[in-house]
Amino acid sequence: MLEAQFVDYVMVNPSLDYYGSLKSNFSTAEGSKSIYRYALKESEYPTLILVDRLKDAEGNVIEPGYYELALTDMRDKFVIIQSKVPIATLPVFKVEENVSNNDTHNKKLKKIKKKQAKQREKVNKKRAETGQSPDEEKINMSAEITFEKDGEYYLIKYERDKIRAWGAVKSN
Repeated sequence: MLEAQFVDYVMVNPSLDYYGSLKSNFSTAEGSKSIYRYALKESEYPTLILVDRLKDAEGNVIEPGYYELALTDMRDKFVIIQSKVPIATLPVFKVEENVSNNDTHNKKLKKIKKKQAKQREKVNKKRAETGQSPDEEKINMSAEITFEKDGEYYLIKYERDKIRAWGAVKSN
């Protein structure tokens, strides 16, 4: 009798749900941008989804799947990473760094960032007390590959924070 009352009460008041209510939409349309933008939390690089096989002149093949895409320090090559192991490098033909968003001169933006940092520090203290991982600032990351029919090549677009890069691979 008491169990039935508890269940009814929990059903009426979702804030007391024993398992917690997870309100998120996991379904995404194929080709939507959301899967490209949001990499795994522990990943430092954007996720690249290969739909077709990539084959080079020597006969090496990269199978379709999910990969991490990294830009080298010299910014002249992409590195395709699978399970933290680099498997291929691809040439980069254009790199842009967005310096217009340089927030060192903007006093208002500095003030906002400082306030957010203080708030994040407070929240992280509370999260540490409960054993949760700290909340970190999000970095905008995206990677995508498209097939260009005109020149019969794959165009790779990479974006991470303020750096954007493009590369191309000839289809065989």
